[in-house]
Amino acid sequence: MSKDLIEKTLNKKLIYKGKFTELFCDEVQLPSGKSATREYINHPGAAAVLPFIDKENIVLVKQYRYAIGKVTYEIPAGKIDAGETPIECITRELEEETGYIAKKFELLLSFYPTAALSNELLHIFSAFNLEEGSFNPDEDEFVDKEIINFKRALGMIKDGQIKDSKTIISLLYFSSLPK
Repeated sequence: MSKDLIEKTLNKKLIYKGKFTELFCDEVQLPSGKSATREYINHPGAAAVLPFIDKENIVLVKQYRYAIGKVTYEIPAGKIDAGETPIECITRELEEETGYIAKKFELLLSFYPTAALSNELLHIFSAFNLEEGSFNPDEDEFVDKEIINFKRALGMIKDGQIKDSKTIISLLYFSSLPK
């Protein structure tokens, strides 16, 4: 990493500590020597899964997202709990949100969804060989599952029905893989 791009932390200031995240406003020294502030969310990381019922159909969840005031189509996902691996997280989340258990997972990619605002690292898996488990969302989570043809889901991106970034990235990434 080029040293002339690195910002040095001068002072860390915790603004808010929530149930899952923390908001910081840090003072940094820029490579030019001047100082600036950096506001960001400290996040434990998350995992998400693109679950295939068969070769042509996937399971998406519909969920109301308060921050945008809309119901979204999304792949199942959740925050990684302390001491939990991404695969353990997504195994738990898949069953909680869809009622399915997967016999096979494959890591597709990991990325920073909003690197300018958060240190969250999101791991996206694909899942195959699904079996019925028990649908059991968290107490404060209200979701509907919907089985959708994969090609239709790609079309839902184009027509604006799917706007969730992790879902768009997972669908487009998977569609680009050699068959």
